[in-house]
Amino acid sequence: MSRSEAERFRELQRHLPNVWEKFQNDPCYEHTSVIVPSMTVNQEELAKVTGAAFYEERLMFALIRLRNPKARLIYLTSQPVHPDVVDYYLQLLDSVSASHARKRLYMVSVFDSSPRPLSAKILERPNLLRRLQKYIDDPNNAYLTCYNSTALERKLALALGIPMNGLDPDLLHLGTKSGNRKIFTDAGVSFPAGLEDLHSEDDIVRGLAELRNRRPQITSAVVKLNEGFGGEGNAVFRYPDAARGEAGIRESLQELSWLSGNETYDKFIAKFSAMGGIVEELITGDEVRSPSVQMRIMPNGEPRLISSHEQVLGGKTGQAYLGCRFPAQDDYRKLLLDDAQKVGEVLSRQGVIGRFAIDFMVTKDQQGWKAHAIEINLRMGGTTPPFHALEFLTGGELDAQTGHFVAPNGQTKFYSATDNLKSPAYRGLLPEDLFEIIWHSGIGFKHSTGTGVLFYMIGALSQYGKLGVTCIGNSSDEAQALFANTVRILDANTAGDDSHGQAVPMSDRYIAIE
Repeated sequence: MSRSEAERFRELQRHLPNVWEKFQNDPCYEHTSVIVPSMTVNQEELAKVTGAAFYEERLMFALIRLRNPKARLIYLTSQPVHPDVVDYYLQLLDSVSASHARKRLYMVSVFDSSPRPLSAKILERPNLLRRLQKYIDDPNNAYLTCYNSTALERKLALALGIPMNGLDPDLLHLGTKSGNRKIFTDAGVSFPAGLEDLHSEDDIVRGLAELRNRRPQITSAVVKLNEGFGGEGNAVFRYPDAARGEAGIRESLQELSWLSGNETYDKFIAKFSAMGGIVEELITGDEVRSPSVQMRIMPNGEPRLISSHEQVLGGKTGQAYLGCRFPAQDDYRKLLLDDAQKVGEVLSRQGVIGRFAIDFMVTKDQQGWKAHAIEINLRMGGTTPPFHALEFLTGGELDAQTGHFVAPNGQTKFYSATDNLKSPAYRGLLPEDLFEIIWHSGIGFKHSTGTGVLFYMIGALSQYGKLGVTCIGNSSDEAQALFANTVRILDANTAGDDSHGQAVPMSDRYIAIE
């Protein structure tokens, strides 16, 4: 990457505050949003995620931006999105007709299913880039939104001539696991004991030994790749008897456990050597929970709290993100928001803009709850689509003091959500089949009540029996009930059985948010 490219990008980014100010202050601001939901992450790690190709549909909620009658939106994907899925989102608009919105929507597929980032596929197609530039028309009133920001997204912003509402890739090191620990130190928040900037098997062994010196009673640690995501790239280490010293640690390292059954020790160490990583204490306790806080640093540098969530984690090591509830528990939500604000202020001073999320572990003892910052995801994540859906569907906003979301009518809102609702029995359901179930059952979102269910990642349903749902209620109990009812309705319409007619265990079919 040439220095001139970075300089040209920063110059382009200077236009973003002006575009954003107009966008925020004028509900009828004429502009173009370009949505590129490229999963520009380690493709080997991404391949471990079931139906990863359909995660490009997770940002389809952005079509609700078309409620502005002068807004235009370009949404790009690797493979075409089913027309019924597009219609489903457009019919959720409550201020303009779906037909009017459709005229201002440009759905673009590159017809390339290869396991590479969407941004790279777009950049390989100069004719497509020219068509996109023509549709954008005035680059002074346009901006780019991406799932995450890397050198590829920077190149794409420059190729289109529009600023990107996201992180400058020169700051990506702040989002690594090693970078996270340094940010937590600067912010003065509590985080697990550990060591960062490790780059080899020997470093891991020495790091684990040093960690036990600091924490003599430690029994488990986590070895993390700097660029792992969604819990993938995290390995759990169990300490051997202390008398065995570093030799025992090296021997026990061979028994690391991962989320994915496809990971091997040699592959993991090779990736660790290539991208670096950390070792840190595995937080344990009699009562442990895994909430998160979503934030956004505005183009003017203002850090803003967006949401808090109870995360539902699972998988072999219990560290895979499966779903969430909004908001986080009353008992410790203020702790999380206060620590997140401190982290946001540090990141703002570093020049970060855009959305990010901070994962926490909270533990309870006789003194009460204590928050431990675990990692920063400098990108959109699993909690982004459900909150964005709530925001756009209801028109409300977060009360930063309480952490509650309040609709325009004063009603407090709650939701339960997952992008991992799944069952073998759901395989074969086409989008039109799902929509028939939604309409006949009446579980879809209703503007009249501000409650109901939004479905997403619908394209993954037929092949993988998997989709996402956000169940919005006027209370936590109502949101939970909507989630449970949604599962019952889907099961009733698919018999809840596998292809051999045998009942599938509930824990294997979907994540129950409790």
